[in-house]
Amino acid sequence: MDIEALRDYCLTKACVTEETPFGPDVLVMKILGKIFCLFSISNFESVNLKCDPEEAEELRANYMAIQPGYHMSKKHWNTITFHQDVNDQLILKMVDDSYRLVVGSLPLKAQQAINEAL
Repeated sequence: MDIEALRDYCLTKACVTEETPFGPDVLVMKILGKIFCLFSISNFESVNLKCDPEEAEELRANYMAIQPGYHMSKKHWNTITFHQDVNDQLILKMVDDSYRLVVGSLPLKAQQAINEAL
């Protein structure tokens, strides 16, 4: 996984914006103000993604590269380290899952606006 591929993939999704609210080094991807993905710009070694709590436990049990979210809620977030035992396809699927989880937590009107933008 490279930084531009991950960034570009996130930005293809409806209503996604990128920000650096935690300083110039952490790129945060948001849907209508809600975070679904974040990673370091200068030290691109991992990504934090939201995850269903039950699935998060299963993924952590099956992959060494997937750990509880660094500086995030350990129940709802995973940190995935690149170039270990998780391939890029699985990481992109986890990006999709994170996006869907956050969209699903938005108010119904916001969800409808996102669906219309697809």
